[in-house]
Amino acid sequence: MSLRYVLVVTEPAYGSQLARTAYQFACAAIEAGHQISKVFFYQDGVLNGTATTVPANDEFDIVAAWQSLAREHQVQLETCVAAALRRGVISEQEAAQHGLQQSTLAADFSQAGLGSLAEALLTADRVMQF
Repeated sequence: MSLRYVLVVTEPAYGSQLARTAYQFACAAIEAGHQISKVFFYQDGVLNGTATTVPANDEFDIVAAWQSLAREHQVQLETCVAAALRRGVISEQEAAQHGLQQSTLAADFSQAGLGSLAEALLTADRVMQF
């Protein structure tokens, strides 16, 4: 039986293993025939969506990994807009609204409110928080 998952990531891209664990879980679930409908990044998890992260050559690039997952498997990547703004992760729309010259949100990520997460939870078979 195929299940529909929503993942909630609250840990940053680096400094904790949980974001990578969430990514590995998503890959394993998809490989097992399940669907990841959305990954919602909340609190420090929004740092997974910053375009300005440049890992060392010998480190795993979690931002690029999330982007590939989104493109290859049509997974929505959403950062909580309020948490993101507080941490400098800003979409083009938010940058324009706040008079900023540039955005810092990585491609394939979007920003949404907690209502989007609540809506996704209603249609998910399982929710996993990392």
